Amino acid sequence: MFRSTRPNRPLRRPLAAALALTAGLSAAAAAPASALAAPAPARQPVATGSGGAISTVDPDASRIGLEVLAEGGNAMDAAVAAAAALGVSEPYVAAIGGGGYITYYDARTHRVSTFDGRETAPRAMRADSFVDPATGKALPFDEAVTSGLSVGVPGTVAQWQRALDAFGSRRLGTLLQPSIALADRGFVVDQEFYDETVLNQARFSAIEPTRRLFLPGGAPRPVGSVFRNPDLANTYRELARKGPSWLYGGGLGQEIVKTVRKPPVAADATRTVRPGLMQAGDLAAYRALSPKPTRVSYRGLDVYGMPPDSSGGTTVGEALNIMGNFRLSAKDTVGALHTYLEASKLTYADRARYVGDPAYVKVPTRELLSRGFARERACLIDPAKALTAPVAPGEPDGRYGGCAPAAQGQALPYEGQQTTHMVVADKWGNVVAYNLTIEQWGGSGITVPGRGFLLNNELTDFTLQPPAPGAAPDPNLPAPGKRPRSSMAPTLLLKDGRPRLALGSPGGSTIPTTVLQILLNRLDLGMSLPAALAAPRATQRNTPQVQAEQAFIDRYGAALGARGHQFALFAGPPAGVIGAATALEFVRPGVVQAVAEPSRRGGGSALVVRPAR
Repeated sequence: MFRSTRPNRPLRRPLAAALALTAGLSAAAAAPASALAAPAPARQPVATGSGGAISTVDPDASRIGLEVLAEGGNAMDAAVAAAAALGVSEPYVAAIGGGGYITYYDARTHRVSTFDGRETAPRAMRADSFVDPATGKALPFDEAVTSGLSVGVPGTVAQWQRALDAFGSRRLGTLLQPSIALADRGFVVDQEFYDETVLNQARFSAIEPTRRLFLPGGAPRPVGSVFRNPDLANTYRELARKGPSWLYGGGLGQEIVKTVRKPPVAADATRTVRPGLMQAGDLAAYRALSPKPTRVSYRGLDVYGMPPDSSGGTTVGEALNIMGNFRLSAKDTVGALHTYLEASKLTYADRARYVGDPAYVKVPTRELLSRGFARERACLIDPAKALTAPVAPGEPDGRYGGCAPAAQGQALPYEGQQTTHMVVADKWGNVVAYNLTIEQWGGSGITVPGRGFLLNNELTDFTLQPPAPGAAPDPNLPAPGKRPRSSMAPTLLLKDGRPRLALGSPGGSTIPTTVLQILLNRLDLGMSLPAALAAPRATQRNTPQVQAEQAFIDRYGAALGARGHQFALFAGPPAGVIGAATALEFVRPGVVQAVAEPSRRGGGSALVVRPAR
């Protein structure tokens, strides 16, 4: 199943930068920890130039990806190398214990492909596996998250290999080398990392290897200290040598299964940490997928996204189709924002009712993205008055006519906020948009002993309790081998078959609204891409209140309130901050502008190979 390189594509020499970094590791290992890490690279939110571009949330990951591009690697090579680095420097959101989605543009064929590395439920999982038999109700969310029960079969490594086999030019083992060096040498703890550790301190302290790794001496590492992870470095070394089969059917897989089935709870812990259902056969059976991307047209651009089991492509696509029925411009910013919020409201009602893993439920993807269905939903939008949420879903049945009365719907199900996103473009014009995650900040909270990485809690993205008798079917119930619904939305926009924009964000169920608002800002309101990312955000996910950042409420709350919208500060975490987007735009032939957040979650890191003057 797993091959080391794409057939008929010559290998290039290993990265010189990686070799330089790894050459002195044996000597460095004996040095004081404080001497091992270089000063934290400076963060810059915007970079414009040629030869390749990358934007991630982390300077180390962006630097490593840029080195791959500068030495002749392509966009897929750089994305995998940067993702491995994020597993070191952003271990609470990215790890080989998780999964993700890649949307990819191939410059040679002018085609868009996707790679689905979503985690799967073990074969022993049932629709009521998260229901406490003593109460007949779903487990408390906190108890469900920090448990082996929440851990899905990890998909990241299989996804890396499948993507590299299709479009890479470097071996996975080569691309892991810079991150091995980073894990050995360490990175400087910043305020964001410290705050995330504090947020998880209570549950991390209940798991012995997690406590040892992230809470040495029982406390978070202070800002400015060096965090080294030699266990992860050794794990990456073995993965580089043995390949993905070491995880999917080999020794590492056996260690993961043992950890899931008998979580290594600390002797003094009082937290209930339930065992999981995973078996070795679940890992051996895992496959990364490459489904056909979603596609809609908006303002003359072709918009490509991830299909179900992700809801990102259908949610963004349907909302754009609805918004396309209205003239939106900066001449009436409040009206444009009202339309965006109402389109999101309607789309999230449809998402909850119809979108799940298409291997298990019939998802009407084509109809959800049809112009007829969009017109039927759009006619419910009153330019002067907001619909009362939650609204009911529509009927994507192919028979579309006049407006049906807007009925009441169901509440928004919970979905974790913590993910990460990157964009990469190379000198040939290949482009990657990549969401990766372990779900919560800190995932399940369970570290594989001696391996230096956390396991995901993606199975809590399922609906934890079956619907009551007589209620509408739920497409997102747990089932053996099923992928839970996701909101990740790595998105590419093409003009006449050539890439124009790439973007995405973390944020759980807020991801599609963040992508939508950035597109609204850039394409309809005429903002530059940096301004479109920096602008204050609001998210309407078919909830009674619009959750928003304070700056959005201050700027637009009164005017939108006059149209019936009710606002609340986004609860987070972190409170008052929606998403942490990355994006890029081809501003002219051969010149790319890479953009990251200027301030959200500490700001991101955008780099180009050859900066423009």
